[in-house]
Amino acid sequence: MNATPTPSQEQAALDWLSLLHDQPSSGDQATFSRWLRADPAHVEAYAQAQVLWEISEVPARTLADEDALALQGYLHAMDTAKRSRVVRRSCALAMVACLLVMVSMGGGWQPWRWVDDVGADYVTAPGQVKTVTLADRSQVTLDADSAIAVDFSHGERHIQLRRGAGFFSVTHTGQPFVVGAGSGETRVLGTQFEVRLQPAGAQVTVLSGRVGVTPSKQGQQQILTAGQQLAYAEGVAEPMHTVDSESRLAWRDGWLNYYKAPLADVVQDLRRYYPGRILLLNDEMAAKRVSGSFPSKDPQAVLNALQAVLGFEQHNLLGRMIVLR
Repeated sequence: MNATPTPSQEQAALDWLSLLHDQPSSGDQATFSRWLRADPAHVEAYAQAQVLWEISEVPARTLADEDALALQGYLHAMDTAKRSRVVRRSCALAMVACLLVMVSMGGGWQPWRWVDDVGADYVTAPGQVKTVTLADRSQVTLDADSAIAVDFSHGERHIQLRRGAGFFSVTHTGQPFVVGAGSGETRVLGTQFEVRLQPAGAQVTVLSGRVGVTPSKQGQQQILTAGQQLAYAEGVAEPMHTVDSESRLAWRDGWLNYYKAPLADVVQDLRRYYPGRILLLNDEMAAKRVSGSFPSKDPQAVLNALQAVLGFEQHNLLGRMIVLR
């Protein structure tokens, strides 16, 4: 029977795997051999680490690219282009660094979150939904893994959505209330609406009242009323359409509702509720359509249910990263 390794032995095995994939000295190799023979659990831990490494190669490269991009963006924003060489790395080192950091820190090191949080006034962690009351008594319900910056100076109430999504219930004060997201902005003409960041822009959904959405500084404003939704990307608005806004906004009550949504969109939402990382590496599977209502508080249960229907592979890497392929 194989010995069951402890978490510290699993971590040691990953450390050895990292070292041996680099340029180990003869002394390192001898020390590793002694470590391996010292306990049957070390052999099991190293075998598991090798499987983990094999499964993780593609996702780790993907994570390295994401992390490098986030760090590059931060350095660029700080006008320190000369320091960009800090985030240059070889493919092998990228895989080592990302895999080991993910495993050792449980997904806590995620540079794009750190970059977004710099200068944010309100932040929610993965899995956390929180309502905050602003100085004007307006309320913002932040979806999981979201961040906003608030500026009530310069004669208007300005909110910058830095990550995720926010549902806004606005108090009338006579001052403009504007939510910036991506290249565009949403100007309040009524009361309740959601703004959600998307990869190249944002999506606005109105529950009640009216808002004016401008996709870019030079763009034309479009007026949305209750039950309407509009998305914009790279400064260009998509056609406005009618939605069941109550269903779309059910995340405030712990539910994620979908009707013929691509699996990629569902996974993107689940990432905000999972404390580690979820990677979907099968493009064909990503395009599969999903309908249903799922509890947001248990992403693993949702993935298990979807796996039973769609049949994708699911690998849980030390309980901290889920790879779908």
